[in-house]
Amino acid sequence: LGWAPRPGLPPDTAALLASGPDGEMLWLDVTHCPGRAPWARLMGRYLLPPCKQRWHTCAAFLPQGGLLLCGDRRGSLLLFPCSESPGQVVESTSSTNVDTNSVSEDSGSETELSCLSHKGARPLEAPLSVLFGLHGKTGVTSVTCHGGYIYSTGRDGCYRQLGLQGQRLEVLCKHRPRKGLQWIEELRFTPDGDLLVLGFHADNFVVRSTRTGDNLHCIPCGGGHRSWSYCSSPEAFAFVKCGDVMLYHCEAKPCEQQVLLASLHGREITCVRHLGAMEVPGHAAINIFVTGSEDTTVCVLALSERSRAAVPLARLSDHISSVRALALAGPVGPGDEGLSTLLFSAGGRARIECYRLLCARDPASESAVTCQVIHVASHQLDEHWERKKNRHKLIKMDPETRYMSLSVVPGTSSEQLLTSWKFLAAACSDGSVRVFGLLEAARKLVLVAESFHHERCVLKVEAFLHARAGGERRHLLCSAATDGSVAFWDITGPITDATDALHRAEGQMRPLALDAPLLTIVAHSCGVNSLHIRETPEGRYLVASGSDDGSISVCLLEVALGGGEAAAGTCLRILERVARPCAHAAHVTGIRVLRPDLLLSASVDQRLTLWRRGPAGLHELSTTFFHVPDLAELDCWELVEAGGGLRYCCVLCGQGLEML
Repeated sequence: LGWAPRPGLPPDTAALLASGPDGEMLWLDVTHCPGRAPWARLMGRYLLPPCKQRWHTCAAFLPQGGLLLCGDRRGSLLLFPCSESPGQVVESTSSTNVDTNSVSEDSGSETELSCLSHKGARPLEAPLSVLFGLHGKTGVTSVTCHGGYIYSTGRDGCYRQLGLQGQRLEVLCKHRPRKGLQWIEELRFTPDGDLLVLGFHADNFVVRSTRTGDNLHCIPCGGGHRSWSYCSSPEAFAFVKCGDVMLYHCEAKPCEQQVLLASLHGREITCVRHLGAMEVPGHAAINIFVTGSEDTTVCVLALSERSRAAVPLARLSDHISSVRALALAGPVGPGDEGLSTLLFSAGGRARIECYRLLCARDPASESAVTCQVIHVASHQLDEHWERKKNRHKLIKMDPETRYMSLSVVPGTSSEQLLTSWKFLAAACSDGSVRVFGLLEAARKLVLVAESFHHERCVLKVEAFLHARAGGERRHLLCSAATDGSVAFWDITGPITDATDALHRAEGQMRPLALDAPLLTIVAHSCGVNSLHIRETPEGRYLVASGSDDGSISVCLLEVALGGGEAAAGTCLRILERVARPCAHAAHVTGIRVLRPDLLLSASVDQRLTLWRRGPAGLHELSTTFFHVPDLAELDCWELVEAGGGLRYCCVLCGQGLEML
């Protein structure tokens, strides 16, 4: 049995859902008037999907009308139609207008039999949409609606945000509270915009704020297997323990702690990307960034140039290990509606996550911008291992792999390939270069090709597109490893073959082998920590790299395409090569080619240096000291000023975040 709030009902009526044998669930509207016995009318009959424990655990009527959302003991979410037709409502006639004094036990049972005997008057409805086992085998604990979205919680330690596409449920994003809650029972939305997560951790009842990540209450009650109730105003928690009803009451105390500057992450920021800038009426330009951290989260944040305050817009917690790399796949915008892009994040445990980010203007909010996150797909190399039974008795042969760098292959969604597949290159710690394919419409992320040419940890990858005047295109890839070598690949053939194979096999295929690199050079004496490629107006490519030894290397590359069937391959020639040893006093972890004659480099020595590239090599123009220790990455973008001048901005991350 369970009560479900239904909009539009009079105060003396409530909706009751009852699960019975064979997975049949009844919807009853129960009315109670003072001085009269309660009476019920049957509104609907529903059939739950077959499973071992076949009953509902929670339900909510959606504000869109005509739809009922239920969670069941198997962890599934079910969407049912619930259109109310007055002509088909079956009332309990024996209980209508019965005085309380004349109601006996016999008449009560007679009321129940009369109501349920008319079940045949209502059809048995099947679910319109099913998300089977969404919250695992431990069950769904609550469903609620807020701000046009649906939220569900479960005993898998996660809560999910869902949307409604017509009459189909769609999972937008999954959230796992920091510091882990074993059971999440309910969500509460506060008037000041905070989201409270209610649940159980070990034998404690916990109320946690998602805004601060702190526990507002932690009450020892013996765990979640008990009846309980929580009230936020006044703050009280009642529960049953050993047959006794216990009441915990807490008076609000003034907060003695003042947060001077809220943190973006709990540990070092390892990667950053500039998503774009938005113009909001009445506000200065707002820059949108995405950061990844060792604390396993990805944060989308807004930084106002006027207030210089960073406000988190969304926090993604799908990763189970540190986040090491980010990549964006356009178009980014800006458009009339805001910014929209695909975000890839990757890191430890060989895991890649893909999201669709939708940023829109919202002058009423604190940041003047809102960000909607839709989870598109995920991939893990050892997914088959996680599904094995008794895996604790077996030895895992594959090493734990970490993705070190990501790069979206440009120009793959084209008329030539006749596909909407996007491709992503990844540098891996197990010595491989891997290429993945994403079909956003089907929410599939597939490994399509790989190569272990480097035989050591690959630190960086960068993909670029070479197009000839006749329309012929080549997808090229540059990879750099811990031995200082930089390899150049032509991945046009594997991408074309993978597209054909994926189309024939409906999104499933065995990974192809990448061909040998076209060219390999030893650019540095040790690991390459930064890499960037920029096309020159003449159609050549400048490849800049920075190393652990503090050196910078720049080479000018020319791509020549063979003619005829036998010489259809790609040839690379190095036209010019410049090196600057000891350019920095520590690891060079960020480098960007701003113009063919202008480079920017950043290092762990906390120096940001501008270099001019000329016939005699690299010459230092200026050096700026920044305040972020242990620099991890650098990202740059151009701004066109009102007078037509060009301005360069950069963001640096490490033990903090700084924009220059």
